[in-house]
Amino acid sequence: MKKLSVVCAVVGCMLGFLPGAQARAEGFPDRPIRLIVGFTPGGAADYVGRNFAIGMERALRQSVIVENKPGAGSSIAAEYVAHAAPDGYTILIASPSSIAVNPAINPKQSPTVSTLVPISKVSNSPLVIATNPSTGIKSIAELIAVAKKEPGKLNFASAGNGSAPHLGGVLFNQVAGVDMVHVPFKGGAPAMQSVIAGDTQIAFATPPSVLPFIKSGRLRGLAITTTERTSLVPELPGMKEAGLPGYKLEFWYGIFAPPGTPPDVVKKLYEATVAAMQRPEMKTVLAREGTDVSISSSPADFAAFVKEDAKFWGKLAKDAAVKME
Repeated sequence: MKKLSVVCAVVGCMLGFLPGAQARAEGFPDRPIRLIVGFTPGGAADYVGRNFAIGMERALRQSVIVENKPGAGSSIAAEYVAHAAPDGYTILIASPSSIAVNPAINPKQSPTVSTLVPISKVSNSPLVIATNPSTGIKSIAELIAVAKKEPGKLNFASAGNGSAPHLGGVLFNQVAGVDMVHVPFKGGAPAMQSVIAGDTQIAFATPPSVLPFIKSGRLRGLAITTTERTSLVPELPGMKEAGLPGYKLEFWYGIFAPPGTPPDVVKKLYEATVAAMQRPEMKTVLAREGTDVSISSSPADFAAFVKEDAKFWGKLAKDAAVKME
């Protein structure tokens, strides 16, 4: 099958389907919806997904069941949804790792991922760079100095090969001119445990994964990966203040449906997504974990964003010769 772009997937979705499919969309949803998360419980995707599911249930007046399918930088989950029935009852919460990175480095192995139907972006967030206090490293400048003095000695943990934290570490190596070794895990929670235990020394992590440990003193926060300090994580400096102004990285989560999902169902999923994310408590809940609500103006708008954003993540993955699990 010829590989389609994410924009084409949305356009094709809007062109119309068989009357039977349209008829099924009229009663949607009449049974529980499954939200597939590509990482283990306890990480950012799981945190955002479970809070999103609560709002989605209220908007659709139907149960939304969260299922974790970790592995391969969340690409296992993306492939699962790409092959699911196109009826709207199986949807995916995904980050650039499965949507942009894996198709860029494995175009022949994962052609179906690019045909997923984008529904909406739901969140935007920086990464947090943290360390085990036993390292004695207290700033980005000290991290760079240690890494340059002993190339290959420092290990950084991430939520998996091709994940945003992995590529955040790769970009840091490039910009800072250092050589830290990547150690992948199947989610943010096990990655943080490795840094706490001292098996790895540095974490490039999503805020929900790492902030509780920074607040408890088990890990030391060094900086966030946006240029400037942000109110989302006010206690940590941005990269300009930390002394590495050339470094910047933010990541997002969005909702996707299987290819061929009827346009009426896409519309209902989008409207429910907006309603879920616009709940006043949602912004408060996510901000508490260093994540901001970010909603697309339409599925087509999100598709255009994904297509453009994929260029950045794809190039970074190829430059770093990322290999999926």
